[in-house]
Amino acid sequence: MVEKILANLEKSSCAVDNTFLQAVSEVLHSLESVVDSDPRYDAYAILERLVTPDRVIQFKVQWVDDQNHVQINNGYRIQFNNALGPYKGGLRFHPSVSIGVLKFLAFEQIFKNSLTGLPIGGAKGGSDFDPKGKSDFEIMKFCRAFMRELHQYIGARIDVPAGDIGVGSREIGYLFGEYKRITHQYDGVLSGKPYAFGGSLMRPQATGYGVVYFAREMLNVELQESLEGKVCTVSGAGNVAIHTIEKLQQIGALVVTCSDSDGTIYDPKGIKLNVVRELKEEGKRLSLAEYAKLDPEAVYTPKAQYPQDAHAVWQIPCFAAFPCATQNELSLLDAQKLIENGCVAVVEGANMPTETGAIELFLQEGILFSPGKASNAGGVAVSEFEMSQNASMEKWDFDKVDRKLDELMRQIYKRVSLTAKESGRERNFVDGANIAAFKRVAEAMLLEGV
Repeated sequence: MVEKILANLEKSSCAVDNTFLQAVSEVLHSLESVVDSDPRYDAYAILERLVTPDRVIQFKVQWVDDQNHVQINNGYRIQFNNALGPYKGGLRFHPSVSIGVLKFLAFEQIFKNSLTGLPIGGAKGGSDFDPKGKSDFEIMKFCRAFMRELHQYIGARIDVPAGDIGVGSREIGYLFGEYKRITHQYDGVLSGKPYAFGGSLMRPQATGYGVVYFAREMLNVELQESLEGKVCTVSGAGNVAIHTIEKLQQIGALVVTCSDSDGTIYDPKGIKLNVVRELKEEGKRLSLAEYAKLDPEAVYTPKAQYPQDAHAVWQIPCFAAFPCATQNELSLLDAQKLIENGCVAVVEGANMPTETGAIELFLQEGILFSPGKASNAGGVAVSEFEMSQNASMEKWDFDKVDRKLDELMRQIYKRVSLTAKESGRERNFVDGANIAAFKRVAEAMLLEGV
């Protein structure tokens, strides 16, 4: 059944991106024995329905730049599955955005959201608009034009978008302002809003902090180890990477790397987060090459110095690795190097950053490996906390949100680990996450009928 579904997807004109097929293939192969054991899944075509989005929305975004030139971008929202609750997933503004990329992200979001145990379905959206180099007014005008098209498809009990790459609290604020102007409603239709009007404390930190909370629990239970005093490598220099580094440093780990699209910085005494933040702050976006100019002990390696399938950040010996940049950034060659250098755990912060061959090698060699759908679920969890606060007109303090996030990430680990053991695949957290998430979504789909 699985091979037939994958073959049909490959033939489909909608399957326009290999990342979507990669994500579906990983999940379906994890589920084969589970699906075969229950005839209801076949009778109700659960897998076929699960890999087909409820709807794919595409629209034209027309806006005027600061030179009074009319600009046209593509806008998208893929509402994939709402069996568990309102559609939930980020909006991404980046030139790489396409239907194929968003299908992959929305499909992963179904499973990530299911693992949280919260009542939220899976979706993703965005535009090929590039915020880099744009003025605040241009970004505001684009966001207003984008929301004029998007507003008709979303709502507090229908679809609640959040931020993602290129969409922070500033963009969410502009989007929410336009939504209010159009609908005259002040409700929790977006998450990641500025705190001044309905946002939750700790939303920017949530994904990165959650990654570390998951890693800490996994290492404690599986190896009776802590991260304190351990060397860790992190890729990326965006929101997830920065807050993963921040939380690792708070609990006493030594983080020695971060990276951007141009190269990798290695600082043996520990990454100076204030320097990274200064280089990457809104409006600057400077290369990490500048870090080495400020700190002569740091080593900067341009991306071009390594072959396409190897990355400098994973050549550094470490106890635990945290890929937090982008999909398929950790190759089989990288995995071999990490194992050779004594790495015991790889915890994904980005969405599907590890290539299939690398994952297989980690599992084969007994390396603790956490897929992003489990370990980076903290962001969407705090987004749902924001929805809860909006619905009850409450404001939670930072410590309350942090406690709830820590506990939720512990529960996700336990759910994934227990499912893996029950399925006869102990310490295979890829299969554990896929099966645990699937069972919850599938049961809801069965109960609601066709």
